Formats: sequence, structure tokens, C-alpha cells
Amino acid sequence: MAKHLFDYLQATIKRDWDQPAISDYVEKKTDSYGDMATQIARWHVLFKELGINKGDKIALCGRNSTYWATCFLATISYEAVAVSILDAFHADSIHYLVKHSDAKLFLVGDQVYSGLDNNAMSQLEAIVCQNGQELYFSKTEKGAKAFKNWDQLFAETYPNGFSANDVNYPTDNMEKPAIINYTSGSTGDPKGVVLSFRNISSNVEFGQDNIPNKAGWSMVSMLPLAHMFGLTFEFLYQLAGGCHVYFLGKTPSPQVLMKAFSEVHPYMILTVPLVVEKIFKGKIFPVIKKPLMRVLWYVPGISSIIRKKVHQQLLSAFGGELRYLIIGGAALNREVEKCLKQIKFPYCVGYGMTECAPLLAYSVWTKFVQRSCGRVVDRMQLTIDSLDPTKQVGEILVKGDNMMLGYYKNPEATTAIFTSDGWMRTGDLGILDKEGNVFIRGRNKSMILGPSGQNIYPEEIEDKVNNMDYVVESVLVSRNDKLVALVYADTKAIEQAGKTVADEMELMRIHVNRLLPKFCQISAVEVVAEEFEKTPKRSIKRYLYK
Repeated sequence: MAKHLFDYLQATIKRDWDQPAISDYVEKKTDSYGDMATQIARWHVLFKELGINKGDKIALCGRNSTYWATCFLATISYEAVAVSILDAFHADSIHYLVKHSDAKLFLVGDQVYSGLDNNAMSQLEAIVCQNGQELYFSKTEKGAKAFKNWDQLFAETYPNGFSANDVNYPTDNMEKPAIINYTSGSTGDPKGVVLSFRNISSNVEFGQDNIPNKAGWSMVSMLPLAHMFGLTFEFLYQLAGGCHVYFLGKTPSPQVLMKAFSEVHPYMILTVPLVVEKIFKGKIFPVIKKPLMRVLWYVPGISSIIRKKVHQQLLSAFGGELRYLIIGGAALNREVEKCLKQIKFPYCVGYGMTECAPLLAYSVWTKFVQRSCGRVVDRMQLTIDSLDPTKQVGEILVKGDNMMLGYYKNPEATTAIFTSDGWMRTGDLGILDKEGNVFIRGRNKSMILGPSGQNIYPEEIEDKVNNMDYVVESVLVSRNDKLVALVYADTKAIEQAGKTVADEMELMRIHVNRLLPKFCQISAVEVVAEEFEKTPKRSIKRYLYK
């Protein structure tokens, strides 16, 4: 029987009441497990006074922080449904998703709220700053009064003070929705992934069983908490073991990231390939690619000494106490992975998706097979839709405890992703070896992974590009981790207007970027001479353009 997330959390809170739980790294703010539990209880009092019921939706949007983390835990432990929205989305997208989710309450970071319009989210009962210091909006006088008297109400609810004995979170709700996670900011046909307590608890339990951690160990959280990879394996699974999580807030520079590693000494790092590859290109390869080192790298006896030193250098760059380097989201550079294997570094590449909260495949580094993404996790089934899964590439299909309930208010998308016999289509292509290791051979989807783990959906950006003057059609591609717009333009019309193609395309790029979050802005535009090649259904053959 699966263990509930709250079984872990309650035990940790009661055991480690005075120990540090969550910190804002830059602001140097730390909450103990007791502080965090007390704030959760305080939010519960406000939810009740605002008329929030079990199953109601509470939207969250803000930078990674102790405030976001506490608001999230308060929401799901109240048995409301947390609607997680990426703070980097454009204001129009945030308005739309808050409304689409039917959220009654919006807990928002102050940086995000400054660009929003209350009138665009008319169904909300109230909008409260995630730090609990300000009521931005209340539809009723009762709501305003509840916020004003919040401290008094809390004191009346717990006249003897709040203690570890008061912590009691529900664990009989495994099949109920816990989260609606929006995977994009689309205002056309958004996909809000509905995840149950079972989905999340299953992931947390797998982490505790297979990637054990313990009180006193530290973690640097740098992936967005509004995405399941960061939420589950940089936060929830850590708290289940009593770890101390440091939130970096916004996407850090490489210098800030390395400084955080050196000060926090994380036991585990979750990252995308780009971060590891940058470290290798900047610190490792310049040393081991020198002519003499290229020879000594393979000389028996000497090679083991050199490789051990490189191992230690890389370990030091990650803070010195790293036990697990887990990479996800895309394939790792072959040369980098070969070197990691040669120096016996504790790395592996995992495989997941939002719809599975997120884990699908993982192997501990001692058993990890190079170029794979591990084996299917023990609470899931995985198959390849091909006649010979070990040789013939096919779509990866999955089912099991991690699999989502469906897409919120989107029955067409829900129906489309499931087969008639209950398997879920991942949209990824791959094979299985005889030992069950999963090898991804390509993406059936068009999603691009951003440099810090953000999901980038080309169609959304292309839609904006295609609305610009002189653009006939476009394709967005990723080159060297930069987004490039390939544009088929009406060059004759530009010339007839007495303008230059280069100038008009640059003006277009600047205008479109104003409508986009920084992580998915266009770095360059390339004009193509001919219309893009199409399928019989007139869809662009994306695989032809890189």
C-alpha cells in the first residue's frame, strides 16, 4: 500500500520541529519545520474564514520562495486544489489560467501582482500576497474583515499556541485531485494536468525508497516549483526525509549557482544538461584536452590518478558533498557523459513528464546504463508501441500510480492521450534493451526544453510571429540553447514599401519578445527563401528544420 505524502511530512514535522526546513538563499530567511507547520495552520484559518471549501481551487503564482512553498503545502493539506502557474508567464496568460482553473483564491508573489489586472480575474473571491502581509483584493467585506483579524482568529483557534501535537493532515484522499499544473501559458487550448495525491505520494515514496535522504542534508532548489520536476524532487521528497531546502528565487547566473553549491553543500542536484555541459566546457575539458593529458588519460596507472583528480575537481564545483547528480529533460552530450562514466561520477539521466508527477524512469548511478534514461520505476508499467521494442523504435506508452487523472476541462485532449486499453501516450519515441533500460530516440512532441528546465511550446511563439507584418509562416528551433525563428517572409512587399528585410525582421523580433517571458524570447531570425515543406494535411514538417 502506497504511503501518503502527509504521512512522511507529519512525521518529519513532529520529529524535526526546531530544525531548518526551508530557506530563501538570497534573503537569508529560514523557517524551521515548526515555523512552516505554524504558517500552514495560519493559512488554514484564513481559508476557512474566506469560505474556501475542500476541492475549491487556489491559484499560486510567484518566484520560488519559502512563501510559495508554505502556501502550496497549506493549500493541499486543507484539501483545496493547488493551481500552479509559472511566474514567468505573460500577464494575459496568468489572467486566463487563473480564470480557466475556476480558482476562488489567488495567492500571488508581489513581483507578479504588480503587472496584473484584478478585473481580468473576476471569479476570484480574494487575492492575497504569498507573504501574508497584504490583501490585494476582496470581493466581500467579510473577506476583508477576515484578513484584518487574521492574527486574532488564529489565536482564538489555538488558545494554547500551535504545537507539533496539533499537526494532523488528511491521508484518506489518495484518489482526490491535489494539483492542477498548467504546462504552458496558452490562451487557446490550455492543458491543466490534474494530479492526485496518489500521483504525488507515489513519486515521493519512490524517492525515499530509492534515493534515500535524511535530516541534516541540504538541497539547492533552482528548478521552477510551478513545474513538477522541481516541486516533487527539489522540495516535497526532501521534506519527507527532513532535509533543508534552499530556494534560489529566480533563475541564477552560473556564478550565483556555483556560490550556492559551495555554501549549501547539496547532497543532490537536479539539473538540465546545459548546466553540466557548461561546467565541463569551462573547467574540465580545457584541462583534459591538452595534448599531454589526452595521452595520459588512457595510460594504465597514471590514468586512474588523473581521473580521480578530475572527479574531485568536479565534486568540489558542486559543493563537495554530492551523492546524486540527476539530469533530466533532454539527452546529455555524448562526450560529457563518456567523461562522467570514466571518472565514476555519481550521475544518471532520468525520464519523466508532468502527466506522471513527474517520474517514469530512473536508475541509481551505480546501475545506470550510459545513453539510457534508466529503467521504468517500480510503480509504473512501460511499453513500446512497436513490433520489436528492443530494435524497432515506437512511441513510449505508460500506466500506473504516477499517471494523471486527465486534463482539466479538456476532455478532447484527455481522450487523445489515452489508448482504449488505458495506456498513456508520452509522445516520445524510444526502445527498451533486454534489461529494461529505456532509450529515447526522439521527440514526437515539438516542445523545446529551456536552459533552466522551462517548457517552451513553439506553436505559441510562432502564432505571435505569424501575426506580424510581412511574415507568411515561421518555425521556431533551438540552436546552441538559443531560440531562432526561421521565417518565410513576403520579401517583395517589404521591398515595395522601401524597407529592408533585415530591418523588418529585427523589428518583428523585438516586438514579439515584448510579449514573451524572458526564457522563451527569440535570439535571432533567419529568413528562408522558400515556403516550408508540408505534410498532406498542410502541417509543417518540423523535423526537416533545425
